Amino acid sequence: MKKLILSIFTLFCFSNANDDLKPFENLKGTLNIAGGTAHIASEKEAMKNIMEKYPQINMTIAGGGTGVGIKQVTEGLVDIANAGRAPKKDEIERGNLQSFVFAMDGIAVIVNNDLNTKNLTTEQLVDIFTGKVKSFNELGLNGGKINLYVRDASSGTMEVFTNEGIKKAQISQDAKVVSSNAAMKTAVLSDKNGIGFISFGTVDDSVKAICIDDKCPSTETILNGDYHISRGLYMVTKGEPKPLAKAFIEYMKSNSGAEITSKLGLIPYQK
Repeated sequence: MKKLILSIFTLFCFSNANDDLKPFENLKGTLNIAGGTAHIASEKEAMKNIMEKYPQINMTIAGGGTGVGIKQVTEGLVDIANAGRAPKKDEIERGNLQSFVFAMDGIAVIVNNDLNTKNLTTEQLVDIFTGKVKSFNELGLNGGKINLYVRDASSGTMEVFTNEGIKKAQISQDAKVVSSNAAMKTAVLSDKNGIGFISFGTVDDSVKAICIDDKCPSTETILNGDYHISRGLYMVTKGEPKPLAKAFIEYMKSNSGAEITSKLGLIPYQK
């Protein structure tokens, strides 16, 4: 009986997956995406599903950050820009941009696993990233001179962290700039005195995601607003999305897309 139930469930899931892919059936061509790096893992998985079933479709994805993606979609160089923030008013007007949320995400503050803390206050976070506090010893922790890691100015992750995490304070000029969530993780993993921030969806055991004001990043706290350093993840097009771009956006918001998004650490947004 259990085998029968499992078989029916598997068949149901397979049928749903096929239904979600059906809009691609009569499409062909190339879809190019670039921009924010928090989107990449989920979208790569989705692309794999689509291209395996429909080999007449080709899809490419690149990083570069939110600002780069929005610039490229505005110039017609890509079909979809990945953005870790909503497009700004001037960007929308300049590029006739439309945006679509497919997931929610938090920005997790990360430290090396050897650092003996699980929580910082917002005040401490501001003091650290502005350079007012220069050593973890000043906070009663076991580390030495603090090494700051941040993203470049075009990063949506950087903008959300600056606005929501440190309340628009001026980040120290001593901070080292890294190019992606993966690069940020590698930097902090390799530096016992490092501190930075990454997409919640990319957190793993290689680094320690800490709580802020005793609120820890999790699916629940991001959705209910308890953890305040959070954002939507957007797919942005120039004007109405073309058929292939539209099908991809709808797939990312489908049940199959939500399953991928959830599996890879993000929070599906299907409204």
